[in-house]
Amino acid sequence: MAGRDSSIPGDETGGPGRETRLHRYLAMLESGDLNDRWRAAEALGEMGDRRAVQPLIRALDDEFVDVRWKAAKALGLLNDRESVLPLIRGLEDRSPWARAGSAWALGKIGDPRAVEPLIRVLGDEKPRVRITAARALGRIGNPRAREPLARLLGDADRDVRVAAREALDDIPTEREIPSV
Repeated sequence: MAGRDSSIPGDETGGPGRETRLHRYLAMLESGDLNDRWRAAEALGEMGDRRAVQPLIRALDDEFVDVRWKAAKALGLLNDRESVLPLIRGLEDRSPWARAGSAWALGKIGDPRAVEPLIRVLGDEKPRVRITAARALGRIGNPRAREPLARLLGDADRDVRVAAREALDDIPTEREIPSV
């Protein structure tokens, strides 16, 4: 995507204002204030500047779930393969919000290295995490996910079943899978 690395929406020219905002958000990401950190993570993802990748990867280890979740989502928006392994580790976070954020980001990035870890997350205790992992697998579209997703069609949570069905529809298959 041309220009995405160096501009924010509506500011295709980049320029000094953009640089000032970038550096302000990077500083805020290191701030002692929780609200500054999660707002900075969100803004950095929206800016689309790949110079934020490493600081956002570090933010995946923040003590507050709000920051970890926003950092994961921002990394998905930045769509940088460098963040795949840290996001895979994020699938094991103690917070279901951070796990779901990492799954969402991995789906956005679409790297095949995420398929097996996302398949494991289909067994998460939290429906929101299972839903997000199913959607991510559908977005990646790797046929290895078909059978694990098909097993989710019997999940106790209706939203999980629907997400699994939708994901299966996005993955090429040789045989018909029953509807929910």
